[in-house]
Amino acid sequence: MEYFVAPGSIVRRIWGTADTVLFIFAGAAAEFALNKAVDWLYFTGRLPADPLGRLFSTVDYARRIVFADRAGAEKAIDSIAAIHGAVEASRGRPFRPGPTAMCCTC
Repeated sequence: MEYFVAPGSIVRRIWGTADTVLFIFAGAAAEFALNKAVDWLYFTGRLPADPLGRLFSTVDYARRIVFADRAGAEKAIDSIAAIHGAVEASRGRPFRPGPTAMCCTC
């Protein structure tokens, strides 16, 4: 089986440790508060309505990518892209895929 992220990768170690994940999200939340470029996260209202749910959803997607085989990871990535594309379309903006500090699957 071909994994999306190699079994010995530091990425797997980071996403497999709850304390590290919480530390990353604390930093991302601080950056989020200062960065106007992520205002789209408030568009759907899902983040302010359930911030912990969004955190767990994001971690779930990340783990489905990091610990999956290539096909499973690509399916999760396509799902995220479709969600973001729909949000951007409803905002009347073109969707430009790329990394964000804190993707909460809208």
